[in-house]
Amino acid sequence: MKAILFDPFSGASGDMIISSLIDLGADADKIREAMELAACVDVEISKTTRKGISAHSVNVATKKEGSLTLAQILERIKPLGLPQEIISDAISVFNILGKAEAKIHGVALDELHFHELGQEDAIADIIGACTAFHELGLKQHRIYCTPISVGMGFIEFSHGKFPVPAPAALEILKEYSLPWQHGPVEGELLTPTGAALLAHFVNEAGTYPPVRTELIGYGAGSRDTAVPNVLRVISGEIDEALISDRIEVLETNVDDVTGQVLGNLIDELLRAGALDVAIIPATMKKGRSGHIIQVVAKPGDSEKLVRRIIEETGSLGVRIIPIKHRLIAHREIGKVEIAIDNKIFPISIKIARDLRGVLLNISAEFEDCKRAAHESGIPVRDVIRIAEEEARKTVS
Repeated sequence: MKAILFDPFSGASGDMIISSLIDLGADADKIREAMELAACVDVEISKTTRKGISAHSVNVATKKEGSLTLAQILERIKPLGLPQEIISDAISVFNILGKAEAKIHGVALDELHFHELGQEDAIADIIGACTAFHELGLKQHRIYCTPISVGMGFIEFSHGKFPVPAPAALEILKEYSLPWQHGPVEGELLTPTGAALLAHFVNEAGTYPPVRTELIGYGAGSRDTAVPNVLRVISGEIDEALISDRIEVLETNVDDVTGQVLGNLIDELLRAGALDVAIIPATMKKGRSGHIIQVVAKPGDSEKLVRRIIEETGSLGVRIIPIKHRLIAHREIGKVEIAIDNKIFPISIKIARDLRGVLLNISAEFEDCKRAAHESGIPVRDVIRIAEEEARKTVS
């Protein structure tokens, strides 16, 4: 399967994303035309170097001062005559920015007035980046992103100084679970526009599967810093057909907790966001009987799940075991209807596929099958078999 890997070791901005995709092979003339159509700007695209690394550079010069509201921006870009996919992507990116700004300033989205983000160069950057993605056909690729370097120190705003990352960029990083790190140089390396574009286009962040590299692109930032100020993007082929997913395993041993408490703990943890819970019988020190509690969790959920385990069991500590990644199938939910004794029962079906769309497994939702078994009087295992056979007739 084709894959794209963004490697923002020196941050990311709108112009860096555009120039890296041009370096990868996107049509520079079409991108320039789209940017100048959408905004009152002059766009210069050229080759440059950053600490000896050859890269493309995009320089946007504004011809008109001022900023627009979100509604004004959307009203401007919708009738541009660009392909609908580009317009749809741009609208999504502006909404990501708008929601972040609205939350920070405590105003409704429809009342928000962009400042820096509503200026002509920001509008041009978003249209240009969406055009570049469209030109390269990257929406059909699996897109990955390594942890984003955001810089260090403080940045100046009209209302004072803020530490990097900027509040809007940080809000987007949080909302879309994009991992980030400080450094490697002073100053702002990740802009809100860069964060919003990555949030919209990236499928997997943090880790990525083995890649056979085919093409490499470099997009230069505007400054010359102590490290090469470029965004690296890699195009290649991934070997695996399953999805790479970041998880952690939480584990603790208990020897004085009743079965009723452990049964309730499973329900509590699943409600709190655990991906899976297992209770394993174990022989503890001095021959005592006990249990090992194992929980599979998303990294961002680990702390609240650990707290719940401690509260419910009295455990004094929970081990957190980081896993590089697990491989999972793409899952979808379908529905079939089965007839038993002239009565129709709707049954939900879980469908597992790999990234190539190959069907791996079909399983019927147990609670639906149990209800149908109770109402029809036939064994639940027979209901499961009937539902899964019916699903295989319709799911290819």
